[in-house]
Amino acid sequence: MNENDQKQQGLQVELLPDKAQGEYANFAIITHSSSEFVVDFARMLPGLAKAQVRSRVILAPEHAKRLLGALQENIMRYEKTFGPIKMPEQAGPRTIAPFNSGKGEA
Repeated sequence: MNENDQKQQGLQVELLPDKAQGEYANFAIITHSSSEFVVDFARMLPGLAKAQVRSRVILAPEHAKRLLGALQENIMRYEKTFGPIKMPEQAGPRTIAPFNSGKGEA
């Protein structure tokens, strides 16, 4: 196979209709062990006492680092097109904790 054939074939990704709508999340909890990262995406709504986890993604450390790089690259592209993303002041430091020692949040 030559290079052009490989480019045309590419990676195929199937997006099923039940996943195509996505899930809205405004809160994420990130935990890790020596072998994996777990990212729980949650939704906090006014008037409710608890955030509800809507989706959990489990990643190998290498894939978590690739995701971090991809997010950084896409945020840079976004800000180049639409301007800086304004962040509200944080009440305290963010923490990321390993399993069984509390949860970190992002």
